[in-house]
Amino acid sequence: MKFENLKLSKQLMESIKKLGFTEPTKIQKEAIPPILEGKDIIGESATGSGKTLAFGTGIVEKCKPGEGIQAVVLTPTRELAEQVKDDMVSFAKSTKLDMIAIYGGVSIEPQIKNLRKTDVVIATPGRFLDHVNRGTIDTSKVKIFVLDEADRMVEMGFIEDVEKIIRSCPKEKQMMLFSATMYEPAKKIARKYMKNPVTVQGIEMVDPTKLKQKYYEVPNKLKKDLLLHLLKEEDPFLVMIFCNTRNNTENIVRFLKANGIKAVEIHGGLNQPKRLKTIELFHKGKFDVLVCTDVAARGLHIEGVTHIYNYDIPSQPNDYIHRIGRTARAGKEGLVINIVGERDVENFSGVFSMFHEFDIEKMPRPYLKMDSKHPKKEYDNKKGYQKKNFSSGNRQYSKPTRTTGRRYS
Repeated sequence: MKFENLKLSKQLMESIKKLGFTEPTKIQKEAIPPILEGKDIIGESATGSGKTLAFGTGIVEKCKPGEGIQAVVLTPTRELAEQVKDDMVSFAKSTKLDMIAIYGGVSIEPQIKNLRKTDVVIATPGRFLDHVNRGTIDTSKVKIFVLDEADRMVEMGFIEDVEKIIRSCPKEKQMMLFSATMYEPAKKIARKYMKNPVTVQGIEMVDPTKLKQKYYEVPNKLKKDLLLHLLKEEDPFLVMIFCNTRNNTENIVRFLKANGIKAVEIHGGLNQPKRLKTIELFHKGKFDVLVCTDVAARGLHIEGVTHIYNYDIPSQPNDYIHRIGRTARAGKEGLVINIVGERDVENFSGVFSMFHEFDIEKMPRPYLKMDSKHPKKEYDNKKGYQKKNFSSGNRQYSKPTRTTGRRYS
């Protein structure tokens, strides 16, 4: 199927051709026809599957310039709001639709001014609700309402805000909900506010035949040294390193820079201009390594990532999926390396329990420079930590149990 078969307007087709798209993705093939018919949509689709163009076609085709706010897209993060807005602007280049991204962390006054003339709003729930409460946004003409990355909104505790925003809009509207994982609160929203929704599904853009996953067991105090060793041994092209906390991202970046590796961090503590500039520089290859919290794992389109390092194993197994989904795309190979310290064992167990079909290969830990400060025998597998094996599915790995006066290997 070609885009021409989807019966899009001439203006939209011109924009799509200029962007270099020729064939729609699976989610676009399934979603665009019912969206154009005005039906409510539940889209189960991973990041990178093309859902923004899917719901964007409906917005571009049905909204008219200068008639007030007619479409609202809610996203969980500021970065995703900016990215969706940029994508939507590119789709609507042949039209005169005015679009704005609104989110917290920046001055509200320019947003108030721009909201008076905009046609499409892409927003995070907190700042949108702030405008609703202030009376600075007019939702009376909204006819299209999109929840993007609904599962992430559930995880971040935005569902109550989302419901308040939905109720602030007219009852008669087209609703679309896109999510990689359908949690119960998201299903509740679908049951409560959507009318006979059509369910469409995309495909995982990660090619499992091209994705390799490995893990190393290592004492917590040697995690940095192992990471540095692996980065130098693997010689990766473009790397994302995931940490669970802001402090860890900053510490890792300082450590890597001190050892001659060009690295930069991104986390929720950075102001919005800094975060956007960081992503732009990473896209342009100004840095080899992006060290980030899970805020960067969802929704952001980052091409060419060859290696994913989980310096910390996420506490939520679904975050593991979204992390590894940044690599092995478009037929290219990708490698995921998990660095499992004593404090990561419980989280790693959760990953194995939920995704027992994963083939994650256990690797022998290389001898590190740090080891030379201690007798080798102190790191012997048989004499360090005693290992208690436990299984998940067909896989087994080792859970360390502390023994007095001995070291983990």
